Amino acid sequence: MDSTKLVISRGNPFSRLMLIGEAPGAMEEQIGKPFVGRSGLLLNNLLKSSGINHDKDVYICNLVKTRPPNNRPPTKKEISEHLPWLFQQIKLVDPLIIVLIGSTALRTILSTKTKITELRGVWHKWNGVYVMPIFHPAYLLRNPSKTPGGPFDLTRLDLLEVWKKHNELKTVLNSSTSFPL
Repeated sequence: MDSTKLVISRGNPFSRLMLIGEAPGAMEEQIGKPFVGRSGLLLNNLLKSSGINHDKDVYICNLVKTRPPNNRPPTKKEISEHLPWLFQQIKLVDPLIIVLIGSTALRTILSTKTKITELRGVWHKWNGVYVMPIFHPAYLLRNPSKTPGGPFDLTRLDLLEVWKKHNELKTVLNSSTSFPL
């Protein structure tokens, strides 16, 4: 990779909700945080409309921590070089739920070739963690229709389901770790 500027994360590392994207773009590289360009603004709006605060309720990172040349998708080699970093992030954050943003994150984490259109909106399990794939905000920017049942609407509904499941899991976790007085 030509870029040497690391883009590690943004959000709350103590959150139990983790979002994983593909790789930083030009704006992310410049600012040093993932999802801060046009896609990031849309992601923030989608999270907000789902009741999720992008600063305190989520931890956001990417598979690859440096920008691939010419904003191209990361290669398998680049992904494999960065996966140990990602796995360490997952271990440290210890999420209850991981949201996979886009097909590259989906294919990598769930080790599948199945299209995101078939797997988004469906709960999966990975290493004991609930996983929900969603469309990448860049895809939604290219397909901006907000018609019911369209990609934008489906992504919003997926994030509503994620927040509902997150709150259910936190309630169960909190009640199981409570000590009687």
